[in-house]
Amino acid sequence: MSYRVLIADDEVLARDRLRSLLAEIPEVQLIGEAEHGEQALEMADELAPDIVLLDIRMPGINGLEAARRIQQFSEPPSVIFTTAFDEYAINAFETQATGYLLKPIRAEKLRAAIMQAGRLTRPQMAHAANAARLAERRTHIAVKTRDSTRLVLVEDVIYFQADQKYTTVRHRAGEDLIEESLRSLEDDLGSLFVRIHRNALVNTRLLMAIERDPSGQHFVTLRDCPQKLAVSRRMAGDLRERFRI
Repeated sequence: MSYRVLIADDEVLARDRLRSLLAEIPEVQLIGEAEHGEQALEMADELAPDIVLLDIRMPGINGLEAARRIQQFSEPPSVIFTTAFDEYAINAFETQATGYLLKPIRAEKLRAAIMQAGRLTRPQMAHAANAARLAERRTHIAVKTRDSTRLVLVEDVIYFQADQKYTTVRHRAGEDLIEESLRSLEDDLGSLFVRIHRNALVNTRLLMAIERDPSGQHFVTLRDCPQKLAVSRRMAGDLRERFRI
């Protein structure tokens, strides 16, 4: 399968670098290059790319605003941010971006991001964008690595578990560490997750049962997760009544 890609970056050297990297990916067809956000919007509307590689800091309309407007298209393309700055990751996933790569961009990271973005069809992207606008809630968790930031779908998260400075995100593809607190996650995610212990939030859709061992300790069983998580005594009764499990 071939993916039609549009580059949007105000720096000539950055566009040259991306063009060179894309030439090494057989599945990619480069269809255009934009020098600023307004031009990116015009070309995205005219050329209908599958994927837009979008810088954030650009004159006029910046990348974040351009991505928000792109998501208003009836069939929006996937957006992968390509930037030298990591502080925009949280804002990036709010625009429904599928990737966030830090410059200098490595070839394998770019190809992986494009392959991931390419798995979403245009109708799926449109559905996701519409659902996010209707729900008005957070849809991704930003996971920072050494040279990039990956976005994990909230619906794929099984649980969050805090341990001192870091919080473990257990999801369908494995687990990662983030620096967000359970309190901020709980505030952002609302009824999608429920606190079962002072150190754990679980996906409400995956709750299956509450069990109690001979010592009186309660544990929760989650779908798609072999691990049982401890439930505080105070939370156990509320969980049984609220979810009837």
